[in-house]
Amino acid sequence: MAEGSSVYRYGAHVRANGIRQHYLRYAAGDSLPALIVVPGIVSPAALWGFVGERLGKAFDTHILDVRGRGLSESGPHLDYGLEACAEDLCAFAKALFLEKPTVLGHSMGARIAVRAARKAGADFSRIVLADPPVSGPGRRAYPSPLPAVIELLRAANRGEAEAALRKPGMPAWPEALLRVRAQWLHTCDERAAIEAHRGFHEEDLHADLGRITIPMALIRAGKGGVILDNDVEEIRTLAPAIDVRTVQNAGHQMQVDDLEGFLAALGSVLRVEF
Repeated sequence: MAEGSSVYRYGAHVRANGIRQHYLRYAAGDSLPALIVVPGIVSPAALWGFVGERLGKAFDTHILDVRGRGLSESGPHLDYGLEACAEDLCAFAKALFLEKPTVLGHSMGARIAVRAARKAGADFSRIVLADPPVSGPGRRAYPSPLPAVIELLRAANRGEAEAALRKPGMPAWPEALLRVRAQWLHTCDERAAIEAHRGFHEEDLHADLGRITIPMALIRAGKGGVILDNDVEEIRTLAPAIDVRTVQNAGHQMQVDDLEGFLAALGSVLRVEF
């Protein structure tokens, strides 16, 4: 493979768990171990394409559009709760005959990975949790407020996503990635975001963590306030074998703020170089 050449294979749909699920595939070879990437609350698979290009050098990488996002099925007939999303992930792996894939979940996607591993851990080799929200009943709130998310989605539906993303106070994303985000934000179902955000506060991730029997790693952002030191301590009491890494100079969107730092942390837990 020539230096700098793309490892993107294709985008495709599969019917799994009774719905249409869309994914993007990146792979530099035909016999690489499988990896499924599960993005966050309003992150279609396309926003992780630049990461897929790197991950695909070492893994047969499948970036999933979670239901209600991107090109996967959406609509008022769907359940957008955590349990349904976890069932989607389990069914997706089976539908594509992926042999014990690693699952990398970011934010909401990490919570989905945990629930899927609790339900069907034997189907996966390991899960890597990138900055999962640790809010829940009786716990501090997730630091990203829902109204700001909904305002952004409504701007996208009006065709004003790019202007909204450029407002003062918004994260300074690289120009090319900002344009990709602006292009795809309208595909995120508002109700899907509302249900996911509600789930962050009504379902306790910690109840699942202590029941995971496969290898697990946690990559947290040094900035952003999603996972604090005391959260790490609590998680370690529930899962003593968990491998914890920190991307010190990045906020919640680690893959954007410090891609090399994020990939170094991920590579260290997966024992590969990207």
